[in-house]
Amino acid sequence: MTAPVELGELRWFHIEELLPIEDELFGEERWSAAMFWNELAAGHHYLVALGGGRIVGYAGLALSPPDEAWVQNIGVRGDAQRRGVGRRLLEALLAEARARGARKVLLEVAVDNAPAQKLYAGYGFEAVGIRRGYYQPSNTDALVMMREDD
Repeated sequence: MTAPVELGELRWFHIEELLPIEDELFGEERWSAAMFWNELAAGHHYLVALGGGRIVGYAGLALSPPDEAWVQNIGVRGDAQRRGVGRRLLEALLAEARARGARKVLLEVAVDNAPAQKLYAGYGFEAVGIRRGYYQPSNTDALVMMREDD
């Protein structure tokens, strides 16, 4: 991926292009098209990262008034990983959360996903709990992480 990456708003017509990325990254635990449609219909904030004429990543944020936000997902194509795409998406979500008055940002990440946990820790997220068997059908636990802004 040599082309620069641009962030934009996720639109309904992007959803079909996200599905192979979901499958690549999450297998049986991937989100369906209907799940993405539901997120957009609920008014959640979703971004796509576009590079070389294709989607290379995506991310979503759900606001939980009065002062919380949840990172719903961050996904980056395998061939675009380790190039700062995930960082840009996370930074954009955190900026949106701040702009909308969220002081706490939370997320769930698989307990066995050390690279993602390291990324989140680098942005001030700390482990605050475990959701047993959260990811299905693998029954993998999720680590709940949170960061608080003053």
